[in-house]
Amino acid sequence: MLPDNKKIYFLSDFHLGAPDHASSLEREKLLVQFLDEIKNDATEIFLVGDMFDFWYEYRKVVPKGYVRLLGKLAELTDAGIAIHFFVGNHDMWMKDYFPKELNIPVYFKPQEFERAGKKFLIGHGDGLGPGDHGYKRLKKLFRNPVSKWLFGIFPPILGIGLANYLSRRSRAAGLEEEVFLGEEKEWLIIYCKEVLAQKKINFFVFGHRHLAIDYRLNEDARYINLGDWMLYYTYAVFNGHTMELKSYKGKDEKIVRN
Repeated sequence: MLPDNKKIYFLSDFHLGAPDHASSLEREKLLVQFLDEIKNDATEIFLVGDMFDFWYEYRKVVPKGYVRLLGKLAELTDAGIAIHFFVGNHDMWMKDYFPKELNIPVYFKPQEFERAGKKFLIGHGDGLGPGDHGYKRLKKLFRNPVSKWLFGIFPPILGIGLANYLSRRSRAAGLEEEVFLGEEKEWLIIYCKEVLAQKKINFFVFGHRHLAIDYRLNEDARYINLGDWMLYYTYAVFNGHTMELKSYKGKDEKIVRN
């Protein structure tokens, strides 16, 4: 059971840094406001990837900015609130900055957790399920230690500048509302069903899709996609009994429910 009146929060896909500094800063301030509001009842927070539109840690250099959010995360962990971070496809080049400076563990693949008698499978969601073989090959290449080392050879002003440009260009091109493809075509639903054939999971929690989805897989299992904080401003909250997907900006009608 969770402690009395305590909750677990899940959110993802902030893409800070995109599409420009002004809108990113506005979004960052909104996230800090949200985290400040939940700090009194949060026992645990899961950040499920793509916090940044790009992130690379050189040995003694990290990307400029995001001090408001990073400071708030440090404040929360210092107060005893457990925070977990899952890398996404935009911030996969995490190293040890979060564990050492913020006391936040970093996960590079989906992980299972059990809370209040419920089993969770949590991950960013990229590269799971059928198809998208081109991206899966690219992901394997980017996560190769040699690729990370080669990128690190570039001076930060060149490497981070180029990466930020490409990342913003990619995300800006996709800033439009996503469409639910249906049970037979949603690759993460297909993946969830494959896992359920092997083991019991009550809640599959993913990001990446940029569409807030609360989908019942069977009587005991649900797939939750956390949407994003660019269009939907959505998050999930678990109170020890029920799991609910909400929009911080009141866009609950945008959530796909089944």
